This record gives sequence, structure tokens and C-alpha cells, in this order.
Amino acid sequence: MSTKERILDASLHLFNEQGERKVTTNHIAAHLEISPGNLYYHFKNKQAIIFALFERYEARVLEILQVPEGRPLQPLDKLNYLQAVFQGLWDFRFMHRDMEHLLLDNPQLHARYRDFFRLCLKQVEAIFRGLAAAGIIAASEDDIAGLALNTWIVVTSWFSFLRCNLLNSEVEAISPELLQGGIYQVFALERPYLTEQYRGVMNELQQRFMPRPAWLASA
Repeated sequence: MSTKERILDASLHLFNEQGERKVTTNHIAAHLEISPGNLYYHFKNKQAIIFALFERYEARVLEILQVPEGRPLQPLDKLNYLQAVFQGLWDFRFMHRDMEHLLLDNPQLHARYRDFFRLCLKQVEAIFRGLAAAGIIAASEDDIAGLALNTWIVVTSWFSFLRCNLLNSEVEAISPELLQGGIYQVFALERPYLTEQYRGVMNELQQRFMPRPAWLASA
């Protein structure tokens, strides 16, 4: 593995575990047992590291949100999309813990994120069109646009929702299991649009793999 990739891997680990604001380039260099000068040879500052990590995250999400060619979408596809996206949220959780700060602090990243949002929205809309074409949901173009945007809002704000409403003396940190509870909420958004043919299948799929979290039921 190249030094550049090692820097990115170590930075992601430290940012996730300690929070991006608490980690300096000196911390990253010390963690890797390299000189600060070696780090700066590859990245001129911490913002450059964060931008490169975002590029990794962007590529991963855009790869996930692909509609398969040559076959219609299946009910299990939607679960697979959501599980993969929420796993990405966890693997790059430092971004979603403090997204507003990161974007306001880095105009280049902010511009890239806006482009990323537009691409994701188009691909999520394509997924909903695929679900409609497969007869799984019945939705107009306006419905699809609204579902896509609402799904984006739920997914990208779920980490903040958990931190604001769940962290207390009993729950000290967000876990992957808590984070994936957001999948239930996305299924809930789509439930009114399910066709009679697939309503039972999709509800059973949700209950089997991602039932309503107990903490949410008692909130």
C-alpha cells in the first residue's frame, strides 16, 4: 500500500474514532510513524485529506446507486441498496457527524458535495422509476421526485437525529445497529406507494431484516 493510501486510511480511522476537529496532521503522522514533512508531501493540509476521503465516499455511494441492466428491480434490491448506503454512512461517519462544519470550512468540498447531491438524487430517482416499472410501487414523476428527496434527507440527517435525540447516560455512542435503524424510516416513506401485489412482500422483508427499532417505538 502506498504512503498516500496509508495516510487516508489512518486519517479515516482517527477522524471516525476521535472526531475530525480533534485530529491534526501531526496526530496522523505520529499514528503512522512518519514525519510531518512526509505527510505534507502527499497532502498540503488536513482539508486536502478530507477532500480525498470525500472522493472515496462519493465513488462508493455512486457505485451503490446503480440500477442493474438487463433485469427488473426485485424487492430485495431495495434492502440491499439501503444496507450498503447505511454501511457507507458508518464507515465515513465523521463526515455525517459534522457535515455543516466540514462544508462551510472548505468551499471546494462544498461545491463538490452539491454536485454529489445532484448526482445521487438523479440515481435515487432512477431507482424509484425502476421500482415503479417492476410494479413494486405505483408513483407519478412528482411522487418519485418527492420520494427521492425525502429519502436523501432521512439518510443524510439520520446520524444527527440519533445524536440529538438518543445519546444520553444510557446510550453513549452511536452504533452500526442504531444507524441502520434509519432503513426502517426509508421503508416507511415508501409504504403508501406499494402496490397490492408487493405490499405483503415488502412489509415482510422489512419485518424480517429491519423491523421498527424498539427505541423508536417507545420514543
